Amino acid sequence: MNDRAGQAVQLPDLWRDPSPAAGCDVCEALARQRVAAYAVGDRSKVSDCNVEIRRHPHRV
Repeated sequence: MNDRAGQAVQLPDLWRDPSPAAGCDVCEALARQRVAAYAVGDRSKVSDCNVEIRRHPHRV
């Protein structure tokens, strides 16, 4: 039996568009592509851009 029954599940904010990393040309290009995808109603492309922005590595 699940001992967490009745407890709320916390999920990450995947429904929010991630912000591009400041000064990153790749992230900024993906953000522009995302805006264009929103403009034509291509939610699949929007989602793809969000995934790529989240996964793009940055050195600190």
